[in-house]
Amino acid sequence: MLEVYGLNIPEVAVPPTPAWLQRHGGELRPALSANVVEVWVAGQPLYRLEVRPAYDRYSCAIVDMINGRRLDDPRSVYATAAQALNGGLEQLRQSLGW
Repeated sequence: MLEVYGLNIPEVAVPPTPAWLQRHGGELRPALSANVVEVWVAGQPLYRLEVRPAYDRYSCAIVDMINGRRLDDPRSVYATAAQALNGGLEQLRQSLGW
């Protein structure tokens, strides 16, 4: 785990692509940073899920890669980095209405 300014930056493994995303021609891919997973749809990177430290817990920022807007609820925190990534995926699904 990388430490920046005293905070542990998590390394996340890219989980299998959820069925709801596959139905829309999407897939999850690793990004250049160890704490970021990209969501590709129809061969284009559309969303970025960034797992971030939140004091002694984790959060997941969901960024629209087209316009840079955040789609997540910044108050959502999770006990582990994996839970934060799964929570971010669920927030993305709800935001897209899928």
